Amino acid sequence: MAPTETKAAAPAKNVRQLRKERKKTPKVSKFPTSLLASGVYRVVRRNLVKTRKPRKSDPEKKKKPVTVVKKIGGAKNGNERTVNLRKNKADLPTKRFVKKRPAKSCFRNHKRNTRQSLKPGKVLILLAGRHKGKRVVLLKVLRTGLLLVTGPFQVNGCPMRRIAQNYVIATKTRVNLKKLKLPSHINDRYFRRVHPKKDSRTERDIFAKKEFKYVPTEQRKADQKTVDTAVLAAIKAHKEGSLVLRYLKSMFSLRTNMYPHRMKF
Repeated sequence: MAPTETKAAAPAKNVRQLRKERKKTPKVSKFPTSLLASGVYRVVRRNLVKTRKPRKSDPEKKKKPVTVVKKIGGAKNGNERTVNLRKNKADLPTKRFVKKRPAKSCFRNHKRNTRQSLKPGKVLILLAGRHKGKRVVLLKVLRTGLLLVTGPFQVNGCPMRRIAQNYVIATKTRVNLKKLKLPSHINDRYFRRVHPKKDSRTERDIFAKKEFKYVPTEQRKADQKTVDTAVLAAIKAHKEGSLVLRYLKSMFSLRTNMYPHRMKF
């Protein structure tokens, strides 16, 4: 038989006594609000400022009035009226914080990217323009991203001109143009055509058609000769110079069953 005697139950503590005991025991925080280094606290400083009690010695700051009571005369008007000291804004911004964005740079200042195959001295095939189908020599890439090419003019009649890289096929043939020194004035501005100004004040025939005809200047002709002589000297110095000259003279065209994406140039 099991023993019938039972242990005496411990006296139950009052809930209020338990709460008092908890309050007496001090809480030890894992990260106290102490200064780690100069100006570096464990707790954010603004939270410390909020918890700090104001000192009795600190003078109370007087609140500045926002409105003023003004007396207004007149039979139909009221005696007094409250008026704001600072007027409200007439127009408010649609966004609370408007970001100041930098102005877009001009298109002429954008960075130009050219294909890796388009290097000075490369023989290119023109696909558009007046001289399409001709093979030309690449002189340099201009600031606008256009390619400066020449026939030379003595070989195939193509003078110095600019063309976009989209309308060009680069071949494997290349001429060494290290000795070529292009004049500094040959740039994008060099190829600008100046049209004569029309005098609108004088009377003129309505039906008369006076078309502007471009004629190259003496400076342009002299520059063409100097560049061509340097390019021809580089072609002759090539190990297959005579073959390259014949290649530049020949025209490019596609016949039936010829696909440019399968061809090697």
